[in-house]
Amino acid sequence: MKLITYIRRNLFSRLDRYVIAKFLGTYFFSILLIISIAVVFDFSENSDKFTMNHAPAMGLVRYYLNFIPFYSNLFSALFVFISVIFFTSKLADGSEIIAMMSTGMSIGRLLRPYMLAAAVIAALTFVLGSEVIPRGSASRIDFELRYKSRRHPQVAEHIQLQVDTGIIAYVDHYDNLTKSGYRFSLDQFERKSLVSHLTASRIQYDTLADERYHWRLYDVRIRRLQGLREHITHVATLDSVIHMEPRDLMPMHNQQQALTNRELLDHIDRLRLRGAGGVAIFEVEYHKRFADPFAAFILATIGFLLSFRKRKGGMGGSLGLGLALSATYILFQTVSSTFAINSNWPPALAAWLPNLSFTVIAIAIYRKAIKG
Repeated sequence: MKLITYIRRNLFSRLDRYVIAKFLGTYFFSILLIISIAVVFDFSENSDKFTMNHAPAMGLVRYYLNFIPFYSNLFSALFVFISVIFFTSKLADGSEIIAMMSTGMSIGRLLRPYMLAAAVIAALTFVLGSEVIPRGSASRIDFELRYKSRRHPQVAEHIQLQVDTGIIAYVDHYDNLTKSGYRFSLDQFERKSLVSHLTASRIQYDTLADERYHWRLYDVRIRRLQGLREHITHVATLDSVIHMEPRDLMPMHNQQQALTNRELLDHIDRLRLRGAGGVAIFEVEYHKRFADPFAAFILATIGFLLSFRKRKGGMGGSLGLGLALSATYILFQTVSSTFAINSNWPPALAAWLPNLSFTVIAIAIYRKAIKG
């Protein structure tokens, strides 16, 4: 009880609770308002495509249930900026901030409830972006490709990849609808010498197996090479664990969005093992999931510093500047990610550079605000 009383008195005063409630209330209201408009516009624009492509009603519902959290999280930085500037400007116009500062409160003390509210948003952004949203993104992306863009390839030809150290798999034809591959081979090398060559007329991924990477092989022929000797085995069917999955054979569009943090790390390790290209896309996504939540602290600080003083023109100027800065932040994120993917920038730098740059801007504005 003493700890709770201490926290209430020292961390959550009545003023803190008031500002936090205003911040979070405005933040969630702005998300509800803007995303509702986005859903209406998206449906209006694509309703003809949905009808022509015979999109199922329940599929459409699931699509928008995944659409809402994805875009809410994607533009969280914009919502933070708009929310802070909107309600802080109203506090300033009502002379409430002047009254707070007249009691001896410093700018740093006024910022404390903003940082506490930003911490709630940052935690929510991290959990949603790392674990919750990826689980629904596969369904959302599949629906978009199937019923919006009509670009939904289901077959792949001539796939070769390294599935483990010294083990090369090849699939001549893969059908993603049935999760089946045809004319499959698996070669194992030791010290650059072939020691085993397996072929199968068909392979089938077992979606019901408890174990990952579980494949059933049909019409199997195994050649084992031991020096000049060769041992050949024929098997009608063979259950085997091969370190590849359907998504490795048929990469999904924007696949990085549909992987949780642990799955992202596993996928990055597999791509590096195989010497495959496109690793930077997944590395940038992984680092962005840790960098993006910190934007709530940075942009909340900048938003407060731009709007806590009463201005003659009201909140219009502050809101316009805030929208410009938040749009610049989102553009900066996109540009730095593109450079990391296409120009060999370090992925961690690309993910954190917008935060570092806007931290410098926040510090400069803070120093100017202190000087008055």
